[in-house]
Amino acid sequence: MNGGRHNADPGTPRPAMGRFLRAFAFILQFATLGLALAFVATRLFPERFAAPAAGAAAPGPASYAGAVRRAAPSVVNIYANRLVTDLGIRLLGDPLAQRPPLAFATPISRFERSDGSGVIVGAEGLVLTNDHVVRDAQRIWVGLADGRVTEAKIAGRDPASDLALLRIDGANFPAIGFADQRPPEVGDVVLAIGNPEGIGQTVTVGIISATGRDQPSLSRYEDLVQTDAAINLGNSGGALVDADGRLVGVITGVLGRERGVQGVGFAIPASAARRILDSLAARGYVVRGTIGADYAEAPLSAAPTREARPRGVQLVAVAQGGPADLAGLRVGDRLLRYDGVDVRGESELRAREAATPPGTAVRVEGERAGVPLAVDVVLAERPRPRL
Repeated sequence: MNGGRHNADPGTPRPAMGRFLRAFAFILQFATLGLALAFVATRLFPERFAAPAAGAAAPGPASYAGAVRRAAPSVVNIYANRLVTDLGIRLLGDPLAQRPPLAFATPISRFERSDGSGVIVGAEGLVLTNDHVVRDAQRIWVGLADGRVTEAKIAGRDPASDLALLRIDGANFPAIGFADQRPPEVGDVVLAIGNPEGIGQTVTVGIISATGRDQPSLSRYEDLVQTDAAINLGNSGGALVDADGRLVGVITGVLGRERGVQGVGFAIPASAARRILDSLAARGYVVRGTIGADYAEAPLSAAPTREARPRGVQLVAVAQGGPADLAGLRVGDRLLRYDGVDVRGESELRAREAATPPGTAVRVEGERAGVPLAVDVVLAERPRPRL
């Protein structure tokens, strides 16, 4: 007897421990059920849980405001005044007379303003724009993003690529960064920043829809980047930038809307723009090489071949005393390889020829009437156009 008190059985769990074990068992059951549901979901919807492929691009940002803040201060408005002369009709005589007055054609001069865009590419006041924006201009003004307006002078022009370099007085201007570390790819997001229709700085967004476009009416020696970002009159010379605000290209034109085409704009790639910029800043013009011959796409061969080969180009004119003539090339020769690389077509060869420094000896391979030929051509400097 112990006064009615009984000792608890040591093998029996205390009430608190029992509650803990029941709660732990419930949590364990809930976790097991969650894992089971997750397993079923991954089997029913595998695409939602698939890991991104190696090298796949990360999802784009929800906003491109950061890219605009970085790039927009470098994009300027261009206002160019040019003197235009038209023929007007001047009437002489008494309007009350019975006979008609004498009509004379007389020149009438007036100033016409061209609105465009430009990109600050040098902190010392270098601005890149389209040549057609400032061509024949008597006076040029640059409107900065902060509201300042200053007069500009032409430092160099290159009508062949439709680029011109302007210089404005001052220092520490916000120069844009170039995105030429890697070539642009189809599908890259791009922003077009410019001065459409003269309304002021405007940003549109799209993607790169094609690369390597050949548009001789816009740029004779450079393959262009194509975009579906909205491009309008006044955007010419503006910036095409990536999602980080770096320059992908200088906007140069659109495909004719009069034909019902929409969303096809073009820009000179940043890599080409930088190369032309360096030459314009150093000399005021661009030095290009030439083989001293003109060529066109070679006709397709009907004869079967055992292995694929480049189509090449066919010479249609050879300048007398020029590099091609001195090397022994003739009209009708088919050129298949240039400096060890296959010739894919006329525009591609023209760009490589122009990029070769004058005085360089290049191995040119091809055929004449089906017979293989190989010659060394020492390139000359391409004559510069009159500005």
